[in-house]
Amino acid sequence: MNKKVLFRILLALIAYAVFVVLVVMFYKDSPADMKWEDRELYNRQYIAALKIDNFNFEQALTDLGTPDLTEAKKVGIDNYQVLFYRTQHVKSDGITTQEECTPLLFKNDQLIAIGEPAYQVFRELS
Repeated sequence: MNKKVLFRILLALIAYAVFVVLVVMFYKDSPADMKWEDRELYNRQYIAALKIDNFNFEQALTDLGTPDLTEAKKVGIDNYQVLFYRTQHVKSDGITTQEECTPLLFKNDQLIAIGEPAYQVFRELS
C-alpha cells in the first residue's frame, strides 16, 4: 500500500477513536432509555449502594429516573413519600407491581429507609 492509503486509514481510526471517547465522556445514559432488564439491574446495583440520610429525593429522580410506583402522605408537619423502583422481574404481564419493586422511603426529601421495611414504616404512619 502506498503512504496516502495508510495515512487515510490512520486518520479514519483516529477520528473514530475521538468519536468513541467523546460519546463515552459526554453521553449520559438514562434509566428511562434502558431496556427493562438493564434498568432492573441498574436499579438493583444503584439501590444496593445507597446510604440512609446521604441521599435525597432529587437525587433519586435524577439518578434513577421516574419511579415505577409512588405513594405519599403528610403526617403532622412531615412529608413522607415512598418511591418504588423495579428491581426484580416476577411476571411478564406488562404491569409493574409492588412485589417487583424496591421501595425507598423519604421523610422531608431525605432517604430514611430502603426495602420492604421502608414500606412497612410508611403504612404504619398515621
